[in-house]
Amino acid sequence: MEALLSNKALWVPATAWCLAQVLKVIIGSLKDKRLNWSYLTTMGGMPSAHATLVCALATTIAVVYGVGSAFFAIAALFALVVMYDAAGVRQTVSTQSTMLNRILEELFKGNPAFQQRLRELIGHTKFEVAAGASLGIVFALLLAWEW
Repeated sequence: MEALLSNKALWVPATAWCLAQVLKVIIGSLKDKRLNWSYLTTMGGMPSAHATLVCALATTIAVVYGVGSAFFAIAALFALVVMYDAAGVRQTVSTQSTMLNRILEELFKGNPAFQQRLRELIGHTKFEVAAGASLGIVFALLLAWEW
């Protein structure tokens, strides 16, 4: 158990992810002008918890093992793929969901068979990903670095 608790590459990114999720609740609630706990478990929103997690992981590995290590190379490439997916592919799905919901609403008004809607908040804007990445990097530097 001690080895698990002392593994910075595990607990620093996990804690950073939790922080990002709490910030999503705060920012989303301010935007909605009411406390909205659903941001704690939904995809999308500000900041990107995905970007926070993978950047905190890559930064922690850089601090612990060095930027020349194979561990850092793997983590950094993993982070790039996750962030590309969050801001690219998933954001496109989010946009398409919004458009499909509008089409269904117009074509099938009042038809109970078409009442179910697609989830629209799935991906992230580039700003949300950049904010999440910055949060993850700064958080990991503050916690993983041995001053």
